[in-house]
Amino acid sequence: MTTAQKLTSQETIALEEKHGAHNYHPLPVVLKRGEGVYVWDIEDKQYYDFLSAYSAVNQGHCHPAIVGAMSKQAETLTLTSRAFHNDMLGKYEAYTTDYFQFDKLLPMNTGAEAVETAIKIARKWAYEKKGVPEHEAQIIVCENNFHGRTTTIISFSNDEGARKNFGPYTPGFIKIPYDDIDALKRALVENKNIAGFLVEPIQGEAGVFTPASDFLMKAKALCKANNTLFIADEIQTGIARTGALLAVCGNCTCKGHCERQETYSRPDILILGKALSGGAYPVSAVLADDDVMNVIKPGQHGSTFGGNPVASAVAMAALNVVKDEKLAQNARVLGELFRSKLNEYITESKIVNLVRGRGLLNAILINDTEDSSTAWDICMALKENGLLAKPTHGNIIRFAPPLVMTEDQLLDCVAIIVKTLKQFEK
Repeated sequence: MTTAQKLTSQETIALEEKHGAHNYHPLPVVLKRGEGVYVWDIEDKQYYDFLSAYSAVNQGHCHPAIVGAMSKQAETLTLTSRAFHNDMLGKYEAYTTDYFQFDKLLPMNTGAEAVETAIKIARKWAYEKKGVPEHEAQIIVCENNFHGRTTTIISFSNDEGARKNFGPYTPGFIKIPYDDIDALKRALVENKNIAGFLVEPIQGEAGVFTPASDFLMKAKALCKANNTLFIADEIQTGIARTGALLAVCGNCTCKGHCERQETYSRPDILILGKALSGGAYPVSAVLADDDVMNVIKPGQHGSTFGGNPVASAVAMAALNVVKDEKLAQNARVLGELFRSKLNEYITESKIVNLVRGRGLLNAILINDTEDSSTAWDICMALKENGLLAKPTHGNIIRFAPPLVMTEDQLLDCVAIIVKTLKQFEK
């Protein structure tokens, strides 16, 4: 088999099935090219991408500024490891800490790595700054969370598909219901060894569950009152996806320290990934101020590829695109339009119960049980009609197109979605 050999979609899927681990269940479409909001399969059929690689491609497929930065840097220096300095890392750290208004950045590669990093920082801070007895630190998490699939992270997941037969599990986590401020208060009061509260501002994988408008603000206040770190996992929700630079900003479009304190629940630790590179390269990061980040000393944490020159160049270009093209503002406006149009349809629908979300992170709830195939069948029909989306949690379909989408394109997509749903109305 050579890279030049042309295969059909069926032949390509068969190759993966035979030679690859079966750890994913993708839609039966084989993509070969992407540009902006569009992707094309091997047979040259064009689709709207309504998943954006789980919000990694916020800036659109193959954005020329991002690809150009990656290509230029790849021709000069790709990797030195952190055994030496490189001429891009400091620039990236300075640019990104100013962009999000934090003192320090710790560079990693994948989202799960960044979450693991944040957990390590929070525990070390608890032992060295809060005075928690060693090995007794606890981190509060939420039910139905999705922070990755490493051994530690699945230890506090309640997704049995991700957990079963992967134990023994890592201790040190207390699970509370999502969007339950009273449960958080009880957990903080009942245990004095809490290092941090790790939370997704919107639970994407769980079906785009959006909490009460004051939940994050109250959670931050409780954490501060109890000398506990407020840790925001913005890997999927951050970098303009929800109509603001960060989902913890609510509807605010500021960067960093916000004057509208009622809407900005500034985290003590911020976790970023996915769109930090615009989908061009694996880049993730953990940001915090000096009083938290400085607990990490040489040799205590690291990554061979973390902070490499290509990643640094790509991330700066990706963040530039978000700012220069006003992607947060576009996501906010188009998200309101999307939900408005879908809600018009839902009033007459028997197959869809509701649409929910913020910005261009949305989902529809299919009127069927979680173990039914209806949502999957709808996504297969959407594919035939030129739009790619995936179900989550059985009867929920997530819709998250690239943020470079235009109003005309969005309305075209709404028409495709409505046309497809009508095929399933009874």
